[in-house]
Amino acid sequence: MDAPIDLRSDTVTRPTEAMRAAMARAEVGDDVYGEDPTVAALEERVAALLGHEAALFTPTGSMANVLALRTVVGVGQEVLCEASAHIARAELGAHAAYTGVTMRTWHHPRGGVDLPTVERMFAPDLGPYFVPTAAIALENTHNFAGGTVVPLEDLRAVRAFADAQGCAVHLDGARIWNAHVASGVDLATYGGLVDVGAVCLSKGLGAPVGSLVFGSADAIAESRTWRKRMGGGMRQVGVLAAAGLHALDHHVERLADDHAHAKRLAEACGVDPDGVDTNIVVVEVDGPGGAADVVRRAAEQGVRVGAVGARTLRVVTHLDVDTAQVDRAASVLAGLLAA
Repeated sequence: MDAPIDLRSDTVTRPTEAMRAAMARAEVGDDVYGEDPTVAALEERVAALLGHEAALFTPTGSMANVLALRTVVGVGQEVLCEASAHIARAELGAHAAYTGVTMRTWHHPRGGVDLPTVERMFAPDLGPYFVPTAAIALENTHNFAGGTVVPLEDLRAVRAFADAQGCAVHLDGARIWNAHVASGVDLATYGGLVDVGAVCLSKGLGAPVGSLVFGSADAIAESRTWRKRMGGGMRQVGVLAAAGLHALDHHVERLADDHAHAKRLAEACGVDPDGVDTNIVVVEVDGPGGAADVVRRAAEQGVRVGAVGARTLRVVTHLDVDTAQVDRAASVLAGLLAA
């Protein structure tokens, strides 16, 4: 029997043979002592790509977001973000639990910016009566909105508003590589519009694990201390950093293939492909069994997809799924959704 075609997430990717070879020959040292040369090379590379002073390698994207936000939002202060943002929906309240940060949210159908609402929501420091807004957080691409790319003009508008208010801007750039390839916007342009942020290596880029915080040298020094405090200090982790370096060399431009595959799947699922910006397709299910029933029946035919709501499927393309597999999955899903 053929192996299942796994479209639940781009996190299911496995290291390629070339990536495994890079990991095997990595030069390593004790990173808690700051002595792993491969980690240092990765951190310098990512910081330069995004136009910032420094970066810090972390085990997970959630940790990276917590570390990044805590450098610009203090205890008892708030961050504003879109309602379905990963930091609000999928990080298990970590920001409140670890750093005493609160959140207020706006709604946008594509996970983007509703600037007039953000402007109305913004709370200046009015003394010991109201929670002050310290940062605005953006997600690009936006996961739960279907991998949408936030328009550059919207990012610039948020930056201008934040500057006028003396407020920080945070970027959850877990899939910023997809945004870069889909839009043609340079990574340094994206990075230059925010104070701090996080990027991920284990989604579209196909590394087995790892994310990075980026920002000023002071923010990263502070984050290094907090990473250790949170149990994220790592030793000879250059074997993982080497996978990230290999991914940056070989797996960025190929994201365009994933985007093309996502449009194929969207069309098969009755979703307008013009509304699919990158590698994530969100499908609304009308059948009586809802999304869970489609997930079950697709799995019986060798196609794995995920439910992100009672009637909402998420289908995600990645480097472990080729064109032939996408076409097979499209046929299966089209048949189930039409039934």
